[in-house]
Amino acid sequence: MSGGVPVLRGALRGKAPTLRLEREIWEGGARVVVGMDEVGRGAWAGPLTVGAAVLPSDRRVYKVRDSKMLTEGEREALFDRVAEWCRGWAVGHASAEECDALGMSEAQRLAARRALEALGLAPDAVLVDGIWDFVGGARSVVRGDASCLSIAAASILAKVSRDRIMRAEAEHFPAYWFESNKGYPGPRHRAALAWLGPSAIHRRSWAFMDALAWPGLGRFERPGYQRTLFPAGVGQAWTEAEGG
Repeated sequence: MSGGVPVLRGALRGKAPTLRLEREIWEGGARVVVGMDEVGRGAWAGPLTVGAAVLPSDRRVYKVRDSKMLTEGEREALFDRVAEWCRGWAVGHASAEECDALGMSEAQRLAARRALEALGLAPDAVLVDGIWDFVGGARSVVRGDASCLSIAAASILAKVSRDRIMRAEAEHFPAYWFESNKGYPGPRHRAALAWLGPSAIHRRSWAFMDALAWPGLGRFERPGYQRTLFPAGVGQAWTEAEGG
């Protein structure tokens, strides 16, 4: 540990995201450049969360990486440093109920709007991770969480915020092991679902729910949508595709 932050593992050295895109935009006259990333899209329970981060141009915090490259302990150790470094930051959530009612695409847009509304700064430009602009008018950056520093910072803020929510939910639903799986599929999570059925924070419209016991909660069916199965382990596991 150095100043409360873990020593960077050898595998992560030389893989630092940069401010190249932010500098290009700053040089064009923009001042508030927002990096955004989402977490929880492939989970079976809990919220979908979008992080937003505005970085200063004159200060750096080192050891920031894509949240997926860091351990849980490393992310937690970096969280306060990243939050204090940012000119502004926020997270927005879409609940499991909203994911069911709206579908994942609209739920992601909703969480992104909430993050931007909570930011307290009017963005001049927005950078989002991936190939899909879930904000509207943003610049999509493929593998942006690994290459773009503001998106990487947003990924840490979003991931730690959502993980803390799921650890708190684990106290209410101990059988599902949310403290370790954070709502994503895994052997214990699958076994608990087969035994108990879904909890109040599961996404009840998704296709993985079809074969489960339903001890109390009703199955959620959204009119006009067709459930589609995706192979487990390719990002979204079992998910639901918009139809019609």
